[in-house]
Amino acid sequence: MKKLRDIYSRTTGASTAPTLAAALGLIAGSAFLMSSAPAQAAGCGTLSIAEMTWGSAAITARIDKFILEKGYGCTVQIVPGDTMPTFASMNAEGRPDMAPEIWVASLQAPLTDALRDGRLIEAARVLTDGGVEGWWIPRYISDAHPDIKTVQDALKHPELFPSPQNPAKGAVHNCPSDWNCQIPTSNLYRALKGDEAGFQLINSGSAAGLDGSIARAFEEKKGWLGYYWAPTAILGKYEMVKLSFGVTHDRAEWNACTAVPDCSAPVVNGYPTTDVYTIVTKSFPEKAGPAVLDYVKKRQWDNQTVNSVLAHMDQTSGSREDAALYFLKTFEPVWTGWLPPDVAAKIKAAL
Repeated sequence: MKKLRDIYSRTTGASTAPTLAAALGLIAGSAFLMSSAPAQAAGCGTLSIAEMTWGSAAITARIDKFILEKGYGCTVQIVPGDTMPTFASMNAEGRPDMAPEIWVASLQAPLTDALRDGRLIEAARVLTDGGVEGWWIPRYISDAHPDIKTVQDALKHPELFPSPQNPAKGAVHNCPSDWNCQIPTSNLYRALKGDEAGFQLINSGSAAGLDGSIARAFEEKKGWLGYYWAPTAILGKYEMVKLSFGVTHDRAEWNACTAVPDCSAPVVNGYPTTDVYTIVTKSFPEKAGPAVLDYVKKRQWDNQTVNSVLAHMDQTSGSREDAALYFLKTFEPVWTGWLPPDVAAKIKAAL
């Protein structure tokens, strides 16, 4: 999805990440729950969760709904969301109660203010690896050519990454023109003197075009070099290796030039890793209770797991609810670590 891919202008979930309503009722739960944990039952009030438009965030919202309803006796309403409108509504109006996946880079200043002033609360770092961007090659190319560790190494071998426009040249695949990620990729290509190395910069016409170029490369067992990000279904379906640029990320340089259109003198720079957090409103602890808040602070997964779930959803044409159930049934060791044993037992029984 465009917004998830577009970390730099991320109004994401990806842009890499698009009102919000709802009153929800809490059910008290079983007699055992009421008698053994009355404080918890009394604390879990009406809850609304934003379902963002990109896959990983939407699936997380559906996982939360299942666990909160089946494990904690809450009633949860899913409401439409996207980074900027959801943040603005939570910050100004205190609703929805939770945004499962906020890509911090696009909201750094206003989110910092909201957290400092207590209007919002930062819960789990939901993607433990963060949002990851870079230039990637297929695993089979990396295995066959172990000398290729960096982008600079790859640019020594245009013959391994043939351009679909001119097979005599290599290709670096870029984002579609309306994605902000095209800007730093273009600047880095110029900084690396890709033309002089015998490469062409190929601008993908669409998300489908970029994904299709990877799928064709794998089908034909050919080389592919270009921009991509994680977590995504493509990286769950096709095993890729992210190359180093040989330098660490320089944020000042990134802001001054790397991410600036037509920067006059780009230099080689590393991509940033974007922090991705769950954010809740200041009223969430009172509505949900301490047990639910503890769950939200523990609930996180790594990009490899997310990639696998996204790939399964893509391959089966399943819904987000289907993907959430697939995760809960397939990755029990992950989610049981988020929950106390009695709640985990309820989830297992519900499955």
